[in-house]
Amino acid sequence: MGELIVLRHGETEWSRGGRHTGRTDVPLTPRGEDQARSLPSLLEGRRVVRTLSSPAERARRTAELAGLRVDDVDPDLWEWDYGGYEGITSAEIREERPGWFLWDDGVIAGDAGHPGESVRQVGERADAVLERARPLLADGNVALVAHGHVLRVLTARWLGLEPALGRLFALDTGTLSTLGAEHGRPVITSWNVPSR
Repeated sequence: MGELIVLRHGETEWSRGGRHTGRTDVPLTPRGEDQARSLPSLLEGRRVVRTLSSPAERARRTAELAGLRVDDVDPDLWEWDYGGYEGITSAEIREERPGWFLWDDGVIAGDAGHPGESVRQVGERADAVLERARPLLADGNVALVAHGHVLRVLTARWLGLEPALGRLFALDTGTLSTLGAEHGRPVITSWNVPSR
């Protein structure tokens, strides 16, 4: 039985600045490309039988630079749709909504391209990804290349937790994490391992 290899894309200008980057397709910075080029050292000795990626260029480029061939672009791996908070930092949101916390308070509706979604909806997408990925683990490791918040929610769902408990799993850019099993029960086998 394989593991899920969870890769968060490398740094972007918006991730470096703390801007909520859902559906806006921001490219990797030079540092983000370097992070992605360093990921093969973390993948050494891990046979990947399938790679699923978010449609975002920053995720697909990370997979490419990490030496992975994307087998499927999965729209359910898109980042949380931040709605009217797209491109805005948490500090800016708190100026108008003191004490705001994404995991508790959610987002406001945005334009047609950014309608926003709830943590429950992100959890439903994560469940759909896991449903497709689990059978593939019989053949070996499956890589998922995506974004910070959606991967945190996916991890919570892997563990059988409510989607909002993804708040417990900080995840940096350009990192590798693995989800596996111990005695037949889902566990985190490594977390937030930085690229070298």
